[in-house]
Amino acid sequence: MSGRLLRIHGLVQGVGFRPYVWRLANELGLVGWVRNDGAGVTVAVDGEKVPEFMRRLRLEIPPLARIDGMVAEPAEVAGSGFAILDSVAGAVRTTIGPDAAICPACIADICNPAGRRWRHAFATCTHCGPRFTVSRRIPYDRAYTSLAPFPLCPACAAEYADPADRRFHAETTCCPDCGPHLTLLDTHRRPLPGDPLAAALALLRAGCIVALKGLGGFHLACDARNAEAVAELRRRKQREEKPFAVMGLNEAAFAGLAQVGEGERTLLRTAAAPIVLCRKGARELPGIAPGLAWLGVMLPATPLHLLLWHEAAGRPVGTDWLRERHDLLLVMTSANPHGEPLVTANDEALARLDGIADAFLMHDRDIVIRCDDSVLRAGPAFIRRARGYVPVPILLAEDGPTVLALGGYLKNTVCVMKGREAFLSQHVGGLDNAAAIGFLEETVAHLRAILDVRPDIVAHDLHPDFPSTHLALRLAGELGVPALAVGHHQAHIGSICAEHAVNEPIVGLAIDGVGLGPDGGLWGGELLRVAGAQCQRLGHLQPLRLPGGERAAREPWRMAVAALHGAGLGYRITNWLKKTWPERDAGPLLTMLARDLRCPPTTSLGRWFDAAAGMLGLRAESRYEGQAAMELEGRAAAFGIVPPLAGGWRIERGVLDFSPMLSVLLDCEDASYGAALFHATLAAGLAEWTLAAVDGQKQAKIAVGGGCAMNAVLMSALCGHLEMAEATLIEACQAPPNDGGLALGQAWVARRMFEEM
Repeated sequence: MSGRLLRIHGLVQGVGFRPYVWRLANELGLVGWVRNDGAGVTVAVDGEKVPEFMRRLRLEIPPLARIDGMVAEPAEVAGSGFAILDSVAGAVRTTIGPDAAICPACIADICNPAGRRWRHAFATCTHCGPRFTVSRRIPYDRAYTSLAPFPLCPACAAEYADPADRRFHAETTCCPDCGPHLTLLDTHRRPLPGDPLAAALALLRAGCIVALKGLGGFHLACDARNAEAVAELRRRKQREEKPFAVMGLNEAAFAGLAQVGEGERTLLRTAAAPIVLCRKGARELPGIAPGLAWLGVMLPATPLHLLLWHEAAGRPVGTDWLRERHDLLLVMTSANPHGEPLVTANDEALARLDGIADAFLMHDRDIVIRCDDSVLRAGPAFIRRARGYVPVPILLAEDGPTVLALGGYLKNTVCVMKGREAFLSQHVGGLDNAAAIGFLEETVAHLRAILDVRPDIVAHDLHPDFPSTHLALRLAGELGVPALAVGHHQAHIGSICAEHAVNEPIVGLAIDGVGLGPDGGLWGGELLRVAGAQCQRLGHLQPLRLPGGERAAREPWRMAVAALHGAGLGYRITNWLKKTWPERDAGPLLTMLARDLRCPPTTSLGRWFDAAAGMLGLRAESRYEGQAAMELEGRAAAFGIVPPLAGGWRIERGVLDFSPMLSVLLDCEDASYGAALFHATLAAGLAEWTLAAVDGQKQAKIAVGGGCAMNAVLMSALCGHLEMAEATLIEACQAPPNDGGLALGQAWVARRMFEEM
């Protein structure tokens, strides 16, 4: 038999894969057919050029497709010509792809005044556009998306039915005659006169704040070059210092403001179109990212966003204008007032953003599920995994029972582990209000619906009071399945094991803020040996006291006092405080510490960062989570590499103590040098501590995870030390190393716990 039957799985449905196969087969004069089925795509093909077909099949796939596996077997292929067959009845379970940035072909369409989609804010095809955020359930058909209320016009229907057209079976395709429509409303819900895009741009240029409806929710936008507009946005949103992201037309727009290297450029141009953190340039935009060394930049991901720049450029014809530099820069920040979930619905936006936005640029296509912008560093390394990456699965080495993991409290995400794939949800965020908890429940329901799963296990954090734990226990009860608690820091290491297919025992360095340990303590700087469900604590950081409990985590000066007191340097506190924070009184704290009143101990590495930031005079209070550590990292990055402080740490009985360097930090006149010295000493101490645990084993793999693993300066130095010792640092690549990847690790560990039950 000269024919071949190919069974292909991966991201091969809803991405134009069948018409791609059809075109390739016809080009090569082959006969056969292609169809979707429950496992992916099946192709039957015969003819003289079958070898060339199979060679090219992987090389020329559509931009959003991914082949994870292909099995070929001999087959009889009858008939003439090549056809696209109907999907296998009753078996199809199409994978819903992530939202994708507008493709070059659709950009050309919206810039062509002779075409049907001139300035159409909803242009899309099989290579781009919304998917995850408009899908209610599977299969991925128009009837189950928020495009269902928009029947295709005859012209769009013809494109949809033509295998030679890139809009063949593009479920979100539409045109101005049959698709959603834009409107610009004022704060009284009245339509503003004129073209919505032109009027919105005029308001932005006049210093107003405009709410724009994006793919996964609303953005709040203002002119990033207008310091008064930026300050007003901060005041209205009650976001005092947390950094904003900035959108520009192309990389040239950020010249002088951000250092866009090849790695950053590659990320910006991907179909995911995330926010990318770049080192700041020589010039700074006032009020955008105060005190930080990095600026979050992004390019327009949707036709709606791109058309603002098209309008600013004077509605040029063609696409040459896209390579020119345009001065328009817009703040694009998530429209989530008061720390609540992202705003998605029109009525919700008009109500919840009242008093924040001056106008609302919106449309009548529903957003089914919230999905914030993804944030990455070049590497790539995820800071936040959401739009453009969800629900792309993380491939696993092994099969196993289906697990639903509910994550933690901060930076919450949910994970469904099904077969040899792990589906990590979009960023949910902190679960500190009722609306956020409601969003968590929505996320769980939506993820289960689009994956069509009933879990065998529900996993959760050890902390009994987390809302995610409460939901996990309730769901497990309703489903009649086990609920398994997973240690916070074991889950951090488990997340890395899951994506790197680590099945053997491994030494893990969990460097974090605070998480509940199995002994009930507040862990966060742990040396662990993880072997599947088993986790052994090999060592920990020298504990620091938290005077005032959680308040100490928000006030670095308190952590500085606690660290100095614990190191036996209490006699220096008074003079240091008078010089650095004269308005602060250490008396009550010293009394609390002396009497051990409301001063719980923690092994958290994050609190050492806070202590250093307070000691060096960088920050007395943090306005948002991680601010002190981020500013300390920024100072270190700006200063450059310095050698570690000799004798700046000690290791006794598995406990790593950085107290010996505190007196040197106190004497630092240059806070930036002190920050660089602190990072260098941490990295050297952590490396020595960790290498001792692998007992000098060559080629040893060491997993490093947790919130502090997001610190680029620390991780670069730590990696260098381990490589010199011929050890390999493995870190999170497909999920954030912080609590955003916790659910993945919970699911990985829970599978192994279940197998041992």
